[in-house]
Amino acid sequence: MQRISRTVDAPRDLGIAGVIAVPEGAPVEIELRLESVMEGVLVTGTARASAEGECVRCLEPVELELDADFQEMFSYPDSDDRGRSKAAADDEAEDDEDMIPLEDGMFDLEPVLRDAVVLALPMQPVCREDCEGLCSECGINLNENPDHHHDAVDIRWAALQGLAGSLGTDEKDNMSDAASGVDEKQEK
Repeated sequence: MQRISRTVDAPRDLGIAGVIAVPEGAPVEIELRLESVMEGVLVTGTARASAEGECVRCLEPVELELDADFQEMFSYPDSDDRGRSKAAADDEAEDDEDMIPLEDGMFDLEPVLRDAVVLALPMQPVCREDCEGLCSECGINLNENPDHHHDAVDIRWAALQGLAGSLGTDEKDNMSDAASGVDEKQEK
């Protein structure tokens, strides 16, 4: 068993394009635990990095620290899943597609790291949990203007609202009295 700590530069496209990602070349701290087992090398680790993106509600910049844990088995190229040499293994046994082979005693950690980091990123990052977002009418940031609102006019009632505005106050009162009398008659 061996423990290794390294800081590496983030590869390109480490994240969700246009949403949140670790910038290319940003430092990624990796702590690894390498264990020799019968089938190969078991790699267990943690990756720490800073991700940048924008809030999906208010479009303000978001920066978050993330920890991504991962574990992967890298198998010896000449052994089967039980540690026996392939020559001794049954010829009809199917190769395990989940096993990643070691190549010349080396393993490529980038695909494993990419999977772990992308899965640890939020799909909808927000600047804070109670972010109000943007006004759907005019686009103003509701976090900065919490009392902002629009008087919504339902176009289905617009004609009646125009009719109510054209009637005089006396006519409105007479109509409301007549309407209340009708209601009383209908109740009896």
